[in-house]
Amino acid sequence: MAATGVAANAATDQNNISWWDWGASWFKWCPTSEADLRKAEKRVLKHIKTEYETKFVETEKGTKIWTLIANPTNSSKLPFVFVHGFGGGIGLWVQNYDKLSNSRPFYAFDLLGFGQSSRPTFPTNPWSAEDHFVHSIEEWRKAVNLDKFILVGHSLGAFLASSYSIKYPERVRHLVLVDPWGFPEKPPESLMERRIPVWAKVVGSILKPFNILAGLRAAGPLGPSLVQKFRPDFQRKFVMFEDDTIFNYIYHCNAQKPSGEVAFKAMQIPWGWAKNPMIKRVTTISDDIPITFMYGSRSYMDSAMGNSTKYLRKDALVDVHIIQGAGHHVYAEKPEEFNYLLLKTCKDID
Repeated sequence: MAATGVAANAATDQNNISWWDWGASWFKWCPTSEADLRKAEKRVLKHIKTEYETKFVETEKGTKIWTLIANPTNSSKLPFVFVHGFGGGIGLWVQNYDKLSNSRPFYAFDLLGFGQSSRPTFPTNPWSAEDHFVHSIEEWRKAVNLDKFILVGHSLGAFLASSYSIKYPERVRHLVLVDPWGFPEKPPESLMERRIPVWAKVVGSILKPFNILAGLRAAGPLGPSLVQKFRPDFQRKFVMFEDDTIFNYIYHCNAQKPSGEVAFKAMQIPWGWAKNPMIKRVTTISDDIPITFMYGSRSYMDSAMGNSTKYLRKDALVDVHIIQGAGHHVYAEKPEEFNYLLLKTCKDID
């Protein structure tokens, strides 16, 4: 009996070793780690001239939200709170910190499930996944002790900022939506049939079971070069980097354990439509909260949603700005215009 027990334990140990070796080889295959992400982010943030601090903000639920704070002592002005888009992080605002934090406190954080923040398991129900994000923002707000602020969101961050404003209107003084994702409803199937080529539908069907960024991780050591190959435009957006700094940062943000991307997948329909489009809910945002839309003239996002919101919210202030020459990443492609418009909006608020 003892020999059998030893054999069984040996087999169990062997299985454990196999799984451990498999995990270790996977991480070796996918050349990223939390330490690599920290290093990549530091290379980006060293271009900020303003004094700032970065730290983990722990919420009551025990999750940790990676946060950047600049100029927190200027309490006479309402602070900015910046929420990045899908696959982003606090480093992507590098061209905005100095100008925008000059006159008021500036807070930016990595969304739960992205960047250096905790990467929990999200619900797979679209409403629950959205609520999980929104609740984490409110928990973060409580932890940093903010009362009211100017909430700025880009893409997915704009969608979540809108959802947050619906649920916690007393916290938002002004809502700024930068090239927001998730506003329009999905077009009728007949129109979709004409828009999407057959080859794209086939590829979409094959990839449907996988997480959005699975290919980046599956590429292993080729992953960093894939970012440069498929998104060379990021070099033009972040002109202060002449090397691979921004590519490394984006890679390490997105090659980590999938978490926020799983939630995003639950919230969207293939080809990028939101399962619960914000345009159907935008009238539930309090009329006391002014909304400013900023779109890039070359963006693939539907800027008509800004004017639709303006029409639907007849008794509320809604401004729509189209920044010429900018694409989806307005804040990075045209930072001077973006910063100017945002500061002008703040002057009107003050």
